[in-house]
Amino acid sequence: MILDVYKEDGTKNGTVEFDDAVLGTIVKRKLLSEVIRMYEARQRVGTRCTKARGEVSGGRRKPWRQKGTGRARQGSTRAVQWRGGAVALAPKQQDFSYSLPRKALLEAFRSALLAKIRDGEIHVLEDVSFDKPHTKRAAAILKALQVDKKRSLFVTPAVDGNFYRSFRNIPATGVLPVSQLNAYEVLRNGDLVFVKSSIDALLDRVKV
Repeated sequence: MILDVYKEDGTKNGTVEFDDAVLGTIVKRKLLSEVIRMYEARQRVGTRCTKARGEVSGGRRKPWRQKGTGRARQGSTRAVQWRGGAVALAPKQQDFSYSLPRKALLEAFRSALLAKIRDGEIHVLEDVSFDKPHTKRAAAILKALQVDKKRSLFVTPAVDGNFYRSFRNIPATGVLPVSQLNAYEVLRNGDLVFVKSSIDALLDRVKV
């Protein structure tokens, strides 16, 4: 597959070959659904926590004697039916994360990229560098590439602090090194803009 390479001003500047044969021919939607569910489960904080009866302070003594008062028998003022008492079936801190096999994650990554290619949402930008953070220049690149109308993700060959800081203040725009790219990030963003030198690293990942 031949992808056009664009300059910062949006003009074409050559092409780059992308071996899309390694991505397969079918977008595996069920697998993608399972993988996305896994990534979202990993993001759940799960920090809710309330006190059970044995964790509430006070209430060690019976509020009144067992019989003869005409009132219902009570063992503690920290029981769940009392104000200031415990919580019935108290929810506790919980880790919702789980993992899928590495091969399943790789296959889902391939399917996500294949879906993006078929939708025409993958673009290639020539190698650019920022000597210092420059948000105005970053916004101009977005507009020139015509990817400023929906959520977009720029993929760099490695972690680039100035590149990231240039785009971080622009709404609905993200920057990620190719080593951290996965099916979830591919699908949650509309347009993917690959810096030209990151294409080879991407092919190395999907061929593993």
